[in-house]
Amino acid sequence: MSLNPSLFQRKAPDELMLDSDANLDYRVTQGCLRRNFNENSLPASIGIDNRQFAEFFKNQTKTFFDHMRGDCIPYAVAFGSRNRFDSLSIMNGPIQDSKTEVWTFTPSAVGGFLIQQDYLKDESKRLTEIRIPLRDVLYDTRKVSDQLPVELVWELNSLIKQIYPEENNSLENTNSVVRLIVDFGDRERWAQIWAAEIIDPTTKEVYANAFWMERSDIPGGFFTGTGESLERSFWTNPLSYRRISRGVGMVKASSSKRSKSPSSAVPTQAPATKQRYRAHMGIDYAAPIGTPIFSVANGKVVHIGFSGAFGNLIVLEHPGNYHTYYAHLSNYNVELELGNEVRRGLEIGYVGSTGRSTGPHLHFELRKNGIYVDPYGSKTQLDLWSMRDNESGQLTREMLLLGSPIKQN
Repeated sequence: MSLNPSLFQRKAPDELMLDSDANLDYRVTQGCLRRNFNENSLPASIGIDNRQFAEFFKNQTKTFFDHMRGDCIPYAVAFGSRNRFDSLSIMNGPIQDSKTEVWTFTPSAVGGFLIQQDYLKDESKRLTEIRIPLRDVLYDTRKVSDQLPVELVWELNSLIKQIYPEENNSLENTNSVVRLIVDFGDRERWAQIWAAEIIDPTTKEVYANAFWMERSDIPGGFFTGTGESLERSFWTNPLSYRRISRGVGMVKASSSKRSKSPSSAVPTQAPATKQRYRAHMGIDYAAPIGTPIFSVANGKVVHIGFSGAFGNLIVLEHPGNYHTYYAHLSNYNVELELGNEVRRGLEIGYVGSTGRSTGPHLHFELRKNGIYVDPYGSKTQLDLWSMRDNESGQLTREMLLLGSPIKQN
């Protein structure tokens, strides 16, 4: 149970202030640029029109190019609105081994630029590469469970279904595999998928990819190699099977009944009354009783128990003052208790029809600062779902360190 009444207060939507530092025009390109005698011109060659950075790059990279191997320079570059330079990562050749290094350049908040140097030998100490047939990821979770912690199975399935290229809708019938870079975690940290790619193991072609972005103040998230966020779908996908039966809006409330007159009197009808409506704050997912429900993000159990119209309810608290609500449950995960830390993808409960419910479904809510957020709203933009300016360098460096080697342009 919960002793915190603020979890059940209704606040007006106009109280919500979404101070998101979102970079909505964020985009990433990558490649492997052929080496030449004027490697200092690399920024201009890949579209960075910034003289100050070009000079900085030229002065700082002499030792980097001394360590080059191979005939091209792998890079990943990110731009913001109005083609603003956000980050550049370069690698010392298209070879991934103990000598691989990546340099990442980002603008400094106080002017000038910053450099971060990373080495694959350091990253690989806690990471493991796994390859699973694509058809197993899509259709046979039992085989996936043999290789991954159970809480990663739901996340992986959801992730691959998002990045699966529609133009190649028969890839599962080929020998395509899902290449994963996984941290299996320990007592101090959760297991985590850091990179996922759908690839052809013969030609090495990468059909689609995604990379994990760790954040300190809000939950982390997945972004594609082009900079597209995948998080909105995760935060609206608490079921492995689901059909949306009702969204946010107004639903009919109970209406007045007609009055009955004494039998000796002429029957009369009560004056017509307007149909009353009440706001429906949340998304209802119709599903059979017992369908597993998963946590949409890492969080903490701040309520578990019966709560009036919600019926059996679980409330999770997430970094950034976000809360998610899972209502009308038939039962809970027997190991779940108030105060538990849970990882995204953990099975927390099961669909039911308890409380004020007209049939089996999950009632799901996302709240920010106690105020309901419509996750399907076209104008809803949360910091959870966008690349923030100070995070760009993390994505470009992960793409080079953890992704498959990039072919020459």
